Amino acid sequence: MKYELLYSTFSKEERQAMNKIITSDLFTMGRHVQEFEERFAKYFGMKYAVMVNSGSSANLIATASLFYKKENPLKRGDEVIVPNISWSTTFYPLHQYGLKMKFVDVDLQTLNMDVKALKKAITKKTKMVIAVSILGNPCQFDEIIKLCKENNIILFEDNCESMGAKFNGKYTGTFGLINTFSTFFSHHISTMEGGLILTNDIELYYLAKSLRTHGWTRGVSDDCGLYKKKYDDFFEAYRFILPGYNVRPGELHGAIGKVQLKKLDNFLKIRRKNAKYFQKLFKNDERFIIQKETGESSWFCFTMIVNPKSGISRNKVLQKLKKANIEYRIITGGCMLRHDVVKYFDYTYTKSTNADIAHYNGFFVGNYPFDIKDKIDYLHKTLKDI
Repeated sequence: MKYELLYSTFSKEERQAMNKIITSDLFTMGRHVQEFEERFAKYFGMKYAVMVNSGSSANLIATASLFYKKENPLKRGDEVIVPNISWSTTFYPLHQYGLKMKFVDVDLQTLNMDVKALKKAITKKTKMVIAVSILGNPCQFDEIIKLCKENNIILFEDNCESMGAKFNGKYTGTFGLINTFSTFFSHHISTMEGGLILTNDIELYYLAKSLRTHGWTRGVSDDCGLYKKKYDDFFEAYRFILPGYNVRPGELHGAIGKVQLKKLDNFLKIRRKNAKYFQKLFKNDERFIIQKETGESSWFCFTMIVNPKSGISRNKVLQKLKKANIEYRIITGGCMLRHDVVKYFDYTYTKSTNADIAHYNGFFVGNYPFDIKDKIDYLHKTLKDI
């Protein structure tokens, strides 16, 4: 048997949608992207969605948008609190825009930012908190929102790994002033490559739309407040108002997204069913620390941390998995403080005890929206005699 890290969720419907785009000969961003944005925003109960070409680009455009707000914009040198564990492009836009990062340790059980550590880390200099729900597991949003409101701090939610998760009945990716998602191949829904920004703030919506597409005015209403129309249509069609990017998605991505979004409820149902079975087999296994669910996880994968008290080395476990043809990988991007790239950051940190344990002792195996009970049984059997 082979236990893969990821599996394609594309079927006849997605291929038909792609074929329609191919035969239409209209590939650049248009009607299908707009329709997907509208449906995505409606699904999550938000006003506005902006699609881009990746979750990484969503983080970039969301960060940039916060710099160009008229009121209370971010500025270079502002302090932003981030968790020690996340994917690299949670952090890169913050560095690229000159923000000072303060890294906070994670909770070893949930793998999300430790709320007690967050509370201690907040100072008068703190301008924003990046809340990252790790691998489907919601952050402790009640406490985080309370801290942000008490200290007048912007809440930015990186939800790229946790589409469909809920905390107190509310979807993750809807708690922040601005929120980001990924629709990469291995994620909860896939558009091959893609990402989205969700917000209820109309100014941020228009800023993101302009920044996504060269920073020009095309596609941005001339009564949005970002600019005043002053030229004839010849010049207005190529008028640049912001130092933007070209991170547009294509029509293929929008068309696939519409199909996949219809399947999300069922995808989540199956992922959660798989997770219950995984928890049943491993919850009392003291050799491993498995992720403790906060709220309703959307179970991106199954994390396993070799308990430091077990006396077992991770290398021994990974060798056993490799021999059994069970695929595995590092937890998200591991502890960012342990990567070479941090030498370029302007940052401080408090401690990294739990993030280091996850980094050096942890790994994850796959979960996808198909019944994988047999694969989980195979994993359990493989690890039984270590």
